[in-house]
Amino acid sequence: MAKKPRRQAPAVNASSMADIAFLLLIFFLVTTTIDIDKGIKVKLPPWSDIKPDPLKLKTRNVFSVLVNANNELLVRGEPVEKADLREKAKEFIINPTKRDDLSESPANAIISLKNDRGTEYETYLTVYNELKAAYNEIWEETSQLKYGKPYKDLTFDVQKLLREDIPLVISEAEPTDFGEE
Repeated sequence: MAKKPRRQAPAVNASSMADIAFLLLIFFLVTTTIDIDKGIKVKLPPWSDIKPDPLKLKTRNVFSVLVNANNELLVRGEPVEKADLREKAKEFIINPTKRDDLSESPANAIISLKNDRGTEYETYLTVYNELKAAYNEIWEETSQLKYGKPYKDLTFDVQKLLREDIPLVISEAEPTDFGEE
């Protein structure tokens, strides 16, 4: 009896596999999003070519913070450590003892932040975060006193009312040249 010749197993044609892999690579590169640093979220006023009327601010309502090229803080003309900035800002905004040299009310309080071009970015961020944290703590404390619950648990409308009573106003001035102040 004669042996039947063995059939060969069918081979898979892999010639187009490289093309498919390349197309998949391009697809994933095009559809993938890459996270980027977004920086500090600050709401800017709308652009206008018309010069605004000069505001007459009471100096008592302005909490001026200057950061020099040596990363030192000067708050309302006095040197202050970064660790003390938050408490000083909170005291200024709330004015619990009704002092004449602090803000008239939280709604009138303005924080003016000015830095030098030589200021380190880390110092600038630390100062900005401390000022923002002062407002966050004030909102939290006020929420606990008025509503008996944390600020984050309030409805959006109640949070908005609270922020209207105690608005976050941080005014950033144009930086001065290196070592100017």
